[in-house]
Amino acid sequence: MKTYSHRNFLVEIKLLRHTVPDFAVYPFSIPSIYTLDTLRFDKPVTFLVGENGSGKSTLIEAIAILMGFNAEGGSRNFRFATAQAHAELHRHLRPTRSFRRMTDGFFLRAESYFNVASEIDRLDEDPYGPKIKASYGGRSLHQQSHGESFFALLEHRLNGQGLYIMDEPEAALSPTRQLAMLGRMHALVQNGAQLLIATHSPILMAYPDADIILMGEGAPHIIPYEETEHYLITRRFLTHTETMLRQLLDSNDDTS
Repeated sequence: MKTYSHRNFLVEIKLLRHTVPDFAVYPFSIPSIYTLDTLRFDKPVTFLVGENGSGKSTLIEAIAILMGFNAEGGSRNFRFATAQAHAELHRHLRPTRSFRRMTDGFFLRAESYFNVASEIDRLDEDPYGPKIKASYGGRSLHQQSHGESFFALLEHRLNGQGLYIMDEPEAALSPTRQLAMLGRMHALVQNGAQLLIATHSPILMAYPDADIILMGEGAPHIIPYEETEHYLITRRFLTHTETMLRQLLDSNDDTS
């Protein structure tokens, strides 16, 4: 199996278990965090997958903060804050970085992308501040749909040679746009990027030669694409639509 850790910016993270004050307290009580030891990133693209509440977004946020990004998203130069709701997991993680120097990077959080767009407008309107709107296509992200503004970020702001951390980017994208994102991801990888993505999208996680790490009841571990619940349920629904709908709706009628 090919490995790419020599070209990745972030090679692995380790939970410093001896520094955790109490594994019975959130977020350390989440099973996938409770059992975490060392997590390697051997491919240019790594997906974190799992059910809601499995800890994937919590871990993604912690890694982003650990690597110098703003907790609410943006580049490593963004320092705004609208809330102090992030967990303290990052204080108990130790990263292993490669010798490569990051010349770019971005942390995308679907739930706080609005705040990032507002900060971009604020910086651009400040007569003494940096003019950065051009890096996002030259048009306010607030003047576009959620999907359009996200694609403006993909197409104009991200250029490779950096670490891109994304939390559920599919929230803004139609299936067609998700397919287009696969192409953009590949272009970034070809230009030396490393991507770490938490997702529910079976379209995005189909990216070839990526590692898919399952966050569940046990320790985080790599799982084949065809064994993910996202793939299995989507495939079953599309190939047995009427049967599954009948089962679901009949079951709902029985409980009403």
